[in-house]
Amino acid sequence: MKLINKANCIGQLVSITLLIFSQSVAVVGQNQVASTVEWPAYGNDAGGMRFSPLTQINPANVKQLTVAWTFRTGELEQYKGTDAAEKAAFEATPIMVDGTLFFSTPTSRVFAIDAATGQKKWMYTPDVYLRQDLSEITSRGVSVWPVPGDKSATTRANKRIFVATLDGRLVALDALTGKPIATFGKEGSVDLRQGVGNISVTSPPAVIGNTIVVGSSMGDNNRFNYERGVVRAYDAVTGGLRWSWDPIPRTKGDAGFDTWKGPNATQTGAANAWSIISADAERDLVFVPTTSPSPDYYGGERLGKNLYASSIVAIRASTGKVVWHFQTVHHDIWDYDNAAQPLLLPFTQNGKTIPAVAVGTKMGHIFILHRETGVPLLPVEEQPVPKSTVAGEEAFPTQPIPTTLPALGLRKPEAWGLTPTDKAAAEQRIDGLRYEGLFTPPSLQGSLMVPGNVGGIHWGGMCYDPQSGLLLTNVNRMAAVIRLLPREKLAETVKYDQDLLRAETGMQAGTPYVVKRSYLFTKNEQGLIMQTPPPWGTLVAINLQKGSLAWEVPLGYMMDVTKYPQAKQWGSLNLGGAIATAGGLVFVAASLDGHLRAFKTQDGSLQWEVPLPAGGQATPMTYQVNGQQYVVIAAGGHGKLGTKPGDYVVAYRLP
Repeated sequence: MKLINKANCIGQLVSITLLIFSQSVAVVGQNQVASTVEWPAYGNDAGGMRFSPLTQINPANVKQLTVAWTFRTGELEQYKGTDAAEKAAFEATPIMVDGTLFFSTPTSRVFAIDAATGQKKWMYTPDVYLRQDLSEITSRGVSVWPVPGDKSATTRANKRIFVATLDGRLVALDALTGKPIATFGKEGSVDLRQGVGNISVTSPPAVIGNTIVVGSSMGDNNRFNYERGVVRAYDAVTGGLRWSWDPIPRTKGDAGFDTWKGPNATQTGAANAWSIISADAERDLVFVPTTSPSPDYYGGERLGKNLYASSIVAIRASTGKVVWHFQTVHHDIWDYDNAAQPLLLPFTQNGKTIPAVAVGTKMGHIFILHRETGVPLLPVEEQPVPKSTVAGEEAFPTQPIPTTLPALGLRKPEAWGLTPTDKAAAEQRIDGLRYEGLFTPPSLQGSLMVPGNVGGIHWGGMCYDPQSGLLLTNVNRMAAVIRLLPREKLAETVKYDQDLLRAETGMQAGTPYVVKRSYLFTKNEQGLIMQTPPPWGTLVAINLQKGSLAWEVPLGYMMDVTKYPQAKQWGSLNLGGAIATAGGLVFVAASLDGHLRAFKTQDGSLQWEVPLPAGGQATPMTYQVNGQQYVVIAAGGHGKLGTKPGDYVVAYRLP
């Protein structure tokens, strides 16, 4: 009896031990899974939600963040002997896969570094010739194939990193070694300029299944017949062309052809997709944000609605066929490109969850569209807008206006200055300029555009927190002055006008007019002195379900706060986006003061800020490796904005 009891006890002990052991194994397994959380695409997911499920860093401890490591790319050495530094901007967002960070520099060099230590694993140099005509010198990142979790990627091969370069190449690199994949294209790359012309690429390609989709970047104010803004798809394994789509219909009978009027309309260029293309593998769709046709500010050679320019276009990834389109600006003559990545999110309406696309625009408008049909889920009205007074131009009579969500960055331009003298100068400058609201057309006397071509919502785009239902974005408020000058009178008009001499010039060859573009600010020893009231840059949260502004706070500052303490409430012009985390934080840099900041998602209160070693005109990212959460940002400055140049990638973590 005692033996039986003893045996029973031993049996029970063994059972309990096995149970505890199995539970321990399960917990260890869970911890191992949770110990690594990747950031596998530019926007974390292929739809650009830029949301991380990580909670280790939160409002209770974010002030304890410290530098984990700093990596330097040596990029400034690449600019020596050229004028590249005047244009160069380190705008990349790294991706993290398999414990490795992958990112590109402004000259399209690619680095792989250890995500935990910041130690370099490899570097690839495409040897971009910097003395060629390049409108922009930047690269916002790279892409990985196959995309983790994308079941439509059926071909198995070594993991690849794709970069699209400033000189128009699509390059496939072995993720382990950084060496070009010899069997892809020609010795590892595809020439994107062949058959198209002098294009660049500044954004990471979209990856869906075994297909790589890539757009292009170009300076489109030199002439009206610029390069075609084709979007192309390539086989991720071989580099073979799968399909090509031109956003401008060229042949009678093509869908949208009748929306381009005039004998030269089919020669129009651009309408390209230079921003981030989103992908939905489950629905076999890519979402292409197209831009204004060339040139930006005069459309007399291309009258009409101009489909599919300045649109969001859903394309079947497997075939290249257009599924739907939604035009955000008809007959764009304002440079109101769709600069932000289309954001794919779940939208709740009448108790049902609907797959949606959120579109943030330079005008400050936000459109919420059904992902499968393009039909607006929130009301959009065609509203009348001002007529053009320029001979040869015909502004489209209406524009689509979302009527539920608040417009961001839009306001009537009023004069402002640090001193009465400054304000008087601003008043004098504004007097005589044409302003009749958001869609005031360019004019011969000069027109005010608010928000201008910088946004509103710019290429930094939006992020979405599914826990709170908040759509978050940073916003610019900088009025642009656009003036068209008759070509034959250009020299005599500009000769005695200091404002025109300083303004940017777009020759718009092939049209009767040259464009002059400037902005309502001046410069002195303090830097930029805005001529319209603050705030000039803000971080905004919108409650999508209520259709209302949840909160808005100033983002950064542009002036010496020791002399002007109130400047902290005035905000800053900003380039680069924000990310949200399940820890209840929004991380963003972007402002001209060179800080990385964390705001509380719930109410927008500032929780943490730290100076960066150089300008932070990039979107941060976050990941977890070895159980430790990191926040990483590229800090390399922005040549055109004049922020501090550098070559840093900085990682932060808790002690």
